[in-house]
Amino acid sequence: MWKSRKILTGPYLLWSIAFTILPLLMIVYYGMTTEKGRFTWSNLAQITTPENLKALGLALLLSFVSTAICLILAYPLAMILSEANVNQTSFIVLIFILPMWMNFLLRTLAWQNLLEKNGVINTILTFFHLPALSLINTPGAIILGMVYNFLPFMVLPIYNVLVKIDRDVISAAKDLGANNLQTFSKIILPLSVPGIISGVTMVFVPSLTTFVISDLLGGSKILLIGNVIEQEFKQSSNWNVGSGLSLVLMIFIIASMALIAKYDKDGEGTAF
Repeated sequence: MWKSRKILTGPYLLWSIAFTILPLLMIVYYGMTTEKGRFTWSNLAQITTPENLKALGLALLLSFVSTAICLILAYPLAMILSEANVNQTSFIVLIFILPMWMNFLLRTLAWQNLLEKNGVINTILTFFHLPALSLINTPGAIILGMVYNFLPFMVLPIYNVLVKIDRDVISAAKDLGANNLQTFSKIILPLSVPGIISGVTMVFVPSLTTFVISDLLGGSKILLIGNVIEQEFKQSSNWNVGSGLSLVLMIFIIASMALIAKYDKDGEGTAF
């Protein structure tokens, strides 16, 4: 039996080594060395330049805003789904995640078509003799793209936790005289913290590191730290600086993993 388990884990280990461990080691190597292979901290120090600090600060701001909006929208929806019957829940969840089956780039391009100057929204406004809106190439457009693309990653972990809450506990609280607000604040909300932490992490990290959404919906006018890293790799061909900036972003990823490890020890918010 032990030998069979080792054989079955072989493909997973090969996949992890080839597509996770080796790429990370390459990023660490390039980020900590010069073009001649000498050890240096200068690549990481590039994050302190005014341009990169501005890009990082803006990325953090937009990520916080989009994560907060996702949480505000996702929690009520997750509660509705958890209280619906099985058939209704399955149908609603299917409708909700259906856009996720479409390519990420295509979904973002669709929003670009909706928001651009001569796009669908402004065409409708013009038809009704209303003034056109400047929607594309703005921080609001980027936030909208982030919320649309990452909202399911907030809903599903919270729903996964809420649906596992024992209804007898809620009934007992109401039998003891707790009103709906007290039941929510004292029982439902504390028990759903693992799902909230997982959802926040799963939205905040990709929002912080994204470059496709900011590139398509923000144009070249708004640069986030993800765009800076992309330019270092693709335009400047400076893998060392790009890797160094990526290592700085890994600090936020490690912090997010630490939050999950602390508040979701049983993996309740990620097992969906």
